[in-house]
Amino acid sequence: MSNKSIVNIDDSYGERIVEQVKSNITTYSLKKPSDLKGYNLKLHSRGIEFTLNNRNEEVVIKLSIPGTYNVYNALGCIGAALNEGIDIYTIKNALEKVTVPGRCEIITLNNHLGFDIIVDYSHTPDSLENILKNVREFTQGRLICIFGCGGDRDRTKRPIMGEIGTELSDFAIITSDNPRTEEPNSILKEIQAGVKKNNYELIENRKEAIKRAMYLAEKGDIIVIAGKGHETYQILKDKTIDFDERKVVADIIKELEL
Repeated sequence: MSNKSIVNIDDSYGERIVEQVKSNITTYSLKKPSDLKGYNLKLHSRGIEFTLNNRNEEVVIKLSIPGTYNVYNALGCIGAALNEGIDIYTIKNALEKVTVPGRCEIITLNNHLGFDIIVDYSHTPDSLENILKNVREFTQGRLICIFGCGGDRDRTKRPIMGEIGTELSDFAIITSDNPRTEEPNSILKEIQAGVKKNNYELIENRKEAIKRAMYLAEKGDIIVIAGKGHETYQILKDKTIDFDERKVVADIIKELEL
């Protein structure tokens, strides 16, 4: 069992830990004086760059995963690695190579399209809220969200997802996830029940929903395709069909001659 603690002091629970433990603690923060301080954040859809102050030594780190919360994740990893005696430049090189399929993953597009597409596994209310708030930080134009809810799963979250998906995006397309044995349109209606704004469409077919979003997207917009992430299939009744959203996007680009 480790006798060392790596604590985020921007978090109220982390502050309580520091007060109670008091020794063998490495603190990290984006806002307060700490052992490891991240600052000068530069956010964009392809990742995030920040400067690390490691007890007065400064190192610039470029992550390929966007979002402020990933800087917090990186700081925690840095603290743990430093406590194991790993030097900061080895840590930097490792962090800059990290990618996580299906987690805020950028689909590489032709630059002339002018918009970006992000695939993310967010399929719960909390995770959908987190990804949309995260992406909003670096969205220059509109934030367009495509999302749904899985069939044969918790139905109570569906209206909650409907509210979150439409409240936190400029335009939303509610579509099928993995309907399984349920009727896809029934799931969409249960999601729609939570919607309070008029900034959405219902499109049952997931490929058609993605195509619609790409038709609507303009320069500076970001499309978030939420719910499936790393998955390369879709479950419809008793069938499992191929559905890799990276390939779907590539096929639509060819189809629309974008």
